[in-house]
Amino acid sequence: MILKKDNLKFGILLGITGPLLAMVIYYFWNFSRSISFSEYFYVLRTNKPLLTAISSISLLANAILFTIYINGRRDKTARGIFIATLIYGITVLIYKMIR
Repeated sequence: MILKKDNLKFGILLGITGPLLAMVIYYFWNFSRSISFSEYFYVLRTNKPLLTAISSISLLANAILFTIYINGRRDKTARGIFIATLIYGITVLIYKMIR
C-alpha cells in the first residue's frame, strides 16, 4: 500500500497536500453556502485572523499525519511531513508580516 512507504519525498508530498485538503474541507464546512471558492481565497488574503485560524487547522492536519507516521516507525516520511510543515508555517508567517 502506498501509505506504508517510508520515503522523504512522499512525506513532503503528504505534508503539502494535508494542509491544502484541510483548507478545502474547512471551506465546505463553513463557507460553501455563503461564498464561492474564489471569494474564499480573496477573504483569506485580506483577513489576517481568518488566515491564522485556517493555517492552524491546516497545520493540525499535518500534526495528525506526522503522529501517524512517527508512531508507525516511518521516520523518513515523518521527516518529510515535518519539513513541509515548517515551510508552510514560515510561509504563512512571512505572508502575515508582509501584509
